[in-house]
Amino acid sequence: METTTYGYEATLPGASLDEARARVTEALAAEGFGVLTEIDVQATLKKKIDVDFRPYLILGACNPKLAHQALQAEPRIGLLLPCNVVVEERDGGVTVSIVNPRAMFGVVKSPNLEPVVTEADQRLRRVLEALG
Repeated sequence: METTTYGYEATLPGASLDEARARVTEALAAEGFGVLTEIDVQATLKKKIDVDFRPYLILGACNPKLAHQALQAEPRIGLLLPCNVVVEERDGGVTVSIVNPRAMFGVVKSPNLEPVVTEADQRLRRVLEALG
């Protein structure tokens, strides 16, 4: 697992995009997350601006328990929900990237969010670990 300032990522050698999406969805479910939205960036860019782009999906993942706790701690936190997961073909393989909750919620200066951020971070890291 690699870490950037705003996310975590892992490469799934030999996986197809569809296989990676299925594995990610299963790993998210094991950690209590469902996929609320799916954006096919490749199809959208082709349709809207006639640009060819590599296969690239954005999954909007939500853990209802954690979302509820976050909304109780900070009512406008919905501006930062759900947690995004990217599944993309890159460099001949499939890469999965997951937002770092600490970076995402770091813009909100609320100590009441700390337990939610910590739990979300641990769960999302386990999602990536389960993939590889």
